[in-house]
Amino acid sequence: MEWITPENLIAVGTALIGVLVTFAVVWIDRFSPQRKRLGYRVQLNTPLHREDNQDSEVMTVREGQVVGMAAPADGSTLVLLRIENDRELDIGSEDYGASAEPHGLRITFGERTVQGVVATVPAGWVSVRDDLERAPALGRDGNAVLVPKVALERGQYFKLLVQLSGGVADRDVKIAGSLQGGSIRRNRSTTPDEKPARFSPTARNVVIVLTVCVMTLAAIIVREQTPPPIGCARGALTLTGSTAFAPALREVAKQYEEDCEGSTVTVDVHGSTAGIRELAQAGKERGSIIAFSDGRKPNGFPELRENRVAVSLFTLVLNDGVPVDDLTLDQVRRIYRGEITDWKQIVPSLDRPVLLVSRDANSGTRQVFQRRVLDFNEPANSSQDCLTLDDPASKVIRCELDSTDQVLDTVAKLPGAVGYSELRATDGRKGLHRVAVDGRRPVVEELGESGYPYREIEYAYTRGLPRTDSLTSSFLTYLRSGRGQDVISAHGHLPCATPKGLKACGEG
Repeated sequence: MEWITPENLIAVGTALIGVLVTFAVVWIDRFSPQRKRLGYRVQLNTPLHREDNQDSEVMTVREGQVVGMAAPADGSTLVLLRIENDRELDIGSEDYGASAEPHGLRITFGERTVQGVVATVPAGWVSVRDDLERAPALGRDGNAVLVPKVALERGQYFKLLVQLSGGVADRDVKIAGSLQGGSIRRNRSTTPDEKPARFSPTARNVVIVLTVCVMTLAAIIVREQTPPPIGCARGALTLTGSTAFAPALREVAKQYEEDCEGSTVTVDVHGSTAGIRELAQAGKERGSIIAFSDGRKPNGFPELRENRVAVSLFTLVLNDGVPVDDLTLDQVRRIYRGEITDWKQIVPSLDRPVLLVSRDANSGTRQVFQRRVLDFNEPANSSQDCLTLDDPASKVIRCELDSTDQVLDTVAKLPGAVGYSELRATDGRKGLHRVAVDGRRPVVEELGESGYPYREIEYAYTRGLPRTDSLTSSFLTYLRSGRGQDVISAHGHLPCATPKGLKACGEG
C-alpha cells in the first residue's frame, strides 16, 4: 500500500507511544494500587573544626539537647537528614515492618560513630513530634541512629541533625527498615523545603516522553508534508518516443528535477512509433509515461490522448563530397524512387553513386520525411553496411540505422551519402552539410511563412487524461510554459504556446 513508508511507520509508532504512555500514566494514577513510599535525603554534610590558634566553640548535639563545647581534635561532622512521605498515601506506625524492631528505621553512617542526634519538626505537626518522643524514642546505638515508627501523612516530614565522629560520604548514609505495601527510597533532589518540586517524577517523565513524540512527529510532518513549489509534483516519470526531440527533453527533465524536489524524470527514447506502443502497453502504469511523437500517432490506440508541444524542423544532409546545397522537391523524390542513382545526373562533373542512409521504421523523423517531403514510402532496405548492394533487384543502395547520430556519422563518412535529421542535431557536425529544398531553408523564425516542407508538430501522448495533481500533468505544463519553452526554443523548435507557435501548430 502507498501509505506504508518508513516515515509513515515512524510517525504512527511515535503517536502510539505517546498515546500509550498517557493512558498508562492515567491508569497508574487513577486505577492501579498505589504504593506507599518513605523518602530520605541528605541536606547537609559539613565538618566541624577549630581555626588554628583561635579559641572557638561549636554547637554540639547530646541526646536531643544542643550544648556548646570545643571542637573535637579529630573533627566532628554534622549531617542533616530529611525523612519524608513523598507519595499520595498516608504512612501509619503500623506500616513499619518488624526488621528494625522495636524502632522503625535504623540509619547508619559507615564506620563513623554517632555522637548525638536531635529531631526537628515543622510547627503544627504535633503527632509527628509525639511519635518521635514516644518510647522507644529517637536514640543512637554506636554507628547507628534509631528512629521510632513515625506516622506521616501525605507531604509530612521531619529532620534529623546528627553529629558524627568524623567525615562521612553521602553515599555511606543508609537507612534500613521495611514498609508494608511500600518502599524506602533515597531522594536525590535538593529542592528547598519552602519550594516543592513543580512536577512529580512521573509527571516529569510523561512530559519528556510526550515532548520527544511531538518533536518527532513535527520533524516528519515538516519534511514530508511541505508541499512542493507551485506547479511541481513528486514521483517518477519516463519520457519515451522521439529521438529527434530527445535533446530538448533531456534538458527540460534536468531542469524540472532541479526546480521540483522529489521528482525523477527519465528520458528513454527508441523512436516515435516504439514510444507510442510502449505507452499503449503500459496498462495499469497510467500516468507514469509520456510518449513523444514526430507527428500524430499511427491509427489505432484510441486510449491515448494527444498534446501539441512544439513544431520541429528537419533537414536533408549530404556528404561534403557532393557539392550541392539545394535540391528541388522533384529531385528529392526522384532520388528516393531510385530514378536518380548517381550524382552526375544532378552534377555532371561528379561521377559518384547515390547512397541512401535512412532511419528504421520506428523513426518519427523518417515518417515525417515520407509524409511531408516524399509523399510516398521509402524503398526497401537493400544494404546492411550502407556500401554493398545486397539486393540485385534494387536500383539504389539504401540502409537503415537505429538513431539520428548513426545516420549523421555514416553520411559524414561515406562519399555520395544522403540522409536526414532533426535540424539542431547537425550543429557542429563535420563532413556533411544541410540542403535546402526548392530554395527554402529550415529556419525557425520563418516557420509558417517560408513554406519549407520538412517540418512537423511534436505531440506528447498520455494514457487518458492525467490527474491535475500528477507528475505527468505537472511536467506537461512545465514543458509548454516558462523555462520549458526557453529550452525548446534553444534546441531549434517552436513552442506551440507562443503566438507564432499557436498558428504553426494549428495549421497541422
